[in-house]
Amino acid sequence: MLLGAMAPALLTARFQESVTANALRAYLAEFISTFFYVFAVIGSAMASRKLMSDAATDPSSLVLVAIANTFALSSSVYIAANVSGGHVNPAVTFGMAVGGHISVPTAMFYWVSQMLASVMACLLLKVTTVGQHVPTFTIANEMTGFGASMVEGVLAFALVYTVYAAGDPRTGPLGVIGPLAIGLMAGAMVLAAGPFSGGSINPALAFGSAVVAGRFKNQAVYWVGPLIGAAVAGLVYDNVVFPGQAASVSGRGNSEGIGL
Repeated sequence: MLLGAMAPALLTARFQESVTANALRAYLAEFISTFFYVFAVIGSAMASRKLMSDAATDPSSLVLVAIANTFALSSSVYIAANVSGGHVNPAVTFGMAVGGHISVPTAMFYWVSQMLASVMACLLLKVTTVGQHVPTFTIANEMTGFGASMVEGVLAFALVYTVYAAGDPRTGPLGVIGPLAIGLMAGAMVLAAGPFSGGSINPALAFGSAVVAGRFKNQAVYWVGPLIGAAVAGLVYDNVVFPGQAASVSGRGNSEGIGL
């Protein structure tokens, strides 16, 4: 009886924490950072198609998108780190929630902010470029959905593990180096897997472009793989690499940490 009575009260308290003024500022920060990140990444893919006759097979197109990922993600994380943690990615938010660094209701609001920002960024690109095709993430013909999902999961693991390490106060004051390390990892992962799984790593990025383009083929690849990879990364960092010390970094999931 006691546990049954405590559960609703705990849920109510968690929800109330998710609608405070600070929480609302965090959601706005996530929206702004995700918006500019998606605008830069999808915009760079559109720009490469505009400048190159066959951007799909031109290696320089992959390099362009990887560089855009690195610059945009580093900047987006940096500008939101002190307000929302700078997740900019539903997979990172999920990894933080699994690790207990952010509450589930707050994580859901983060997801809404991130996905809405992604859709708005892609819609703005489509409108301002006079209906130019908004590219979506696709997997290579020789790959299966399961294989592509595994690749995306590995990419997300690497990224979220970097997020945990970059936001760990035990590593000392990293300043701008933390967001830069996150951006560099993202760029490297795009270079490694772009031609195979698309190298999204970010469910919101894939979702926004799919909504505006009206193509949802293989969309599950960009959710299942990254979410599992992110959860495993958080659990491994807190329970294997630094077992018993997770409580000391619990602030990362909210306004005091660095995330993607």
